[in-house]
Amino acid sequence: MYEGQERRREASLTDEQIEAIAERAAEKAIERVYTQIGKSVVTKLIWLVGAASLALFAWLNGAGHLK
Repeated sequence: MYEGQERRREASLTDEQIEAIAERAAEKAIERVYTQIGKSVVTKLIWLVGAASLALFAWLNGAGHLK
């Protein structure tokens, strides 16, 4: 166990600085959540368009419109 002089200092942040840091962290977290939601929506939309186009192709092929 270290028995020498304590070299750490207490961080002396003002309430305003703490509030600014907290607001910035919250903004970053919300930004990341919206980014993930956006990616999820785009991915699902691409899957939906792909499935719909395959269904349309199968229907047109079955109806004899594609030869």
